[in-house]
Amino acid sequence: MVSLYLCSGYMAPEYAMRGYLTDKADVYSFGIVALEIVSGKSNTSHRAKEDTIYLLDWALYLKEEGALLELVDPSLGQDYNEEEVITMINVALLCSNVSAAVRPTMSAVVSMLEGKAAVQDFDIPDKSESMDEHKIEEMRKHFQVINKQEISETQTQSMSMDGPWTAASTSDGDLYPVSLDSDYWKGRD
Repeated sequence: MVSLYLCSGYMAPEYAMRGYLTDKADVYSFGIVALEIVSGKSNTSHRAKEDTIYLLDWALYLKEEGALLELVDPSLGQDYNEEEVITMINVALLCSNVSAAVRPTMSAVVSMLEGKAAVQDFDIPDKSESMDEHKIEEMRKHFQVINKQEISETQTQSMSMDGPWTAASTSDGDLYPVSLDSDYWKGRD
């Protein structure tokens, strides 16, 4: 199965497929990064002998099902503002629309995230056209397994670390793990 948007990584579809670099290409990339931040997951998951799982496809499916909060990084527990998260996910999905013409400008994105403008409504492609029930079930199982692994790793690390840490969220599954031994911290007060 090919992803609904036929592109990899953060590259806008119009650039990936036709080489057209539009002013909305960065908006697309922002949408993908925003989904990664909210979910705590990479935008693609490659699995041995199986199809690639795309975070964007999963987010669109959850939007259609009215279950967007399932996308939220489970390591957050309930420590987040649901309204802000829903706004962020909806803005991210709007930004990552396959059509550059439908994507908002970055100034409109900022206004929506600040609550100064309403998040625009958008149509979700019919899931029956983009993926079958088997693919949906594969995605559900994939993200459930990842969530369980991340929660387990986070709990193990938070119990085993010495120091003034509380509920450390760094795990092998984090996109940008913190290394306290990096050169960045040397020489800083």
